[in-house]
Amino acid sequence: MRDEKCIFCRIANGEIPSNTLYEDDGYRVILDLGPASKGHALILPKEHYADLYELPEEAGGEVMRIAKKMAVRMKEKLGCTGLNLVQNNGESAGQTVRHFHVHLIPRYDDGSRIAGWTPGNPSEEELARVRDLICGQ
Repeated sequence: MRDEKCIFCRIANGEIPSNTLYEDDGYRVILDLGPASKGHALILPKEHYADLYELPEEAGGEVMRIAKKMAVRMKEKLGCTGLNLVQNNGESAGQTVRHFHVHLIPRYDDGSRIAGWTPGNPSEEELARVRDLICGQ
């Protein structure tokens, strides 16, 4: 189902022009208008899913297939030496458009890094508590 008010639905379905890198019956890959690096692209499903929680499992597999295809092409054509896949869910995670999408961000040896955090140091007991909480044990 599409959401007529969703800008990413409209872009994915060709109603709003974009710099399209790839398209098939279910997906469109476009260049990001505010790129983090040269070649930064978005994988957009043509169907509307607000986030990962709504995305059907088979669609997730298809997104990864497309991500691999595009990553290989970007490495070959742009000469990137790395690539970040970024997928945000919810405002607290940085999602600004409520339409599931994946960022493909080519990385270069002389470029900035975006993925990073200060590793924590939880005890074995804390890890076990979190595991049990998530797994329902």
